[in-house]
Amino acid sequence: MNIIDLQAFITVAEHKSFSLAADTLYLTQPAVSKRIAALEQELGSKLFDRIGRSTSLTEAGRSLQQHAQRILTEVEDSRRAIANLENEIKGQLKLATSHHIGLHRLPNVLKKFIQQYPDVQLDLSFMDSEQGCRAVEQGEQELALITLPPAGSTSLEIIQTWTDRLVLTVSPNHPLAKEKQITAEVLARYPAILPARGTYTRDLIDQQLQLPSINTKLETHYLETIKMMVTVGMGWSLWPDNMIEDELKPKQGRHIGIERKLGIVRHPQRTPSNAAKAFIKLVQQN
Repeated sequence: MNIIDLQAFITVAEHKSFSLAADTLYLTQPAVSKRIAALEQELGSKLFDRIGRSTSLTEAGRSLQQHAQRILTEVEDSRRAIANLENEIKGQLKLATSHHIGLHRLPNVLKKFIQQYPDVQLDLSFMDSEQGCRAVEQGEQELALITLPPAGSTSLEIIQTWTDRLVLTVSPNHPLAKEKQITAEVLARYPAILPARGTYTRDLIDQQLQLPSINTKLETHYLETIKMMVTVGMGWSLWPDNMIEDELKPKQGRHIGIERKLGIVRHPQRTPSNAAKAFIKLVQQN
């Protein structure tokens, strides 16, 4: 199989669009279609159904997707292993990050990395922490900077770099701000604005607060959205201590908080590129 044909196939499958795949690969749409047609002819199976504007994988396409991703990862690992022999820091580094880390932890690190290693082509993707883990597991990303998964829940290598303390946050006009004593039972009486169920952060909140019940007004992945809704008085939440104004921290609830670990995950069976090793070292120094 032709590697560039497999790359085109994977890109179309990810975007579910020939035109978006063409934009990503800096090719014309006919060029992408030609590569897919060549792959279909070689395999003797149709890989995509194109109905109107919708593009979806056929059963044969779904089967090929897993193998194709593995093949491309192994090819990239081979190139990386050979490049590492030269001890040069160059080439592509595919990096995923959560929005919170990308906006509040990474800018200084990225600035230094780009200045120190101008020959590295940094491919940065923003995604939820859980998606970042899956992308590293599947070989789609080399590193992910995320809220770390619970210990023992993943086979990925975990490198802890930061700790976030999430503290009780509430508008000064909210009834909770006037409570004489805030306990788990008191919190349970009022709506909450929290990360979505199934996320690492939400699982941590549920486990550590152990509220009898939680009436969530809204569940969202975006901390900035949570902060806005708390500020206007729509509910209480838990927010990073170093990013919240003092007036949003009720004195009676200062004892209510949890710690979450942030850091890097990488696949232990994947040969790390020199660029990845340099990036990890730079993160640990900052």
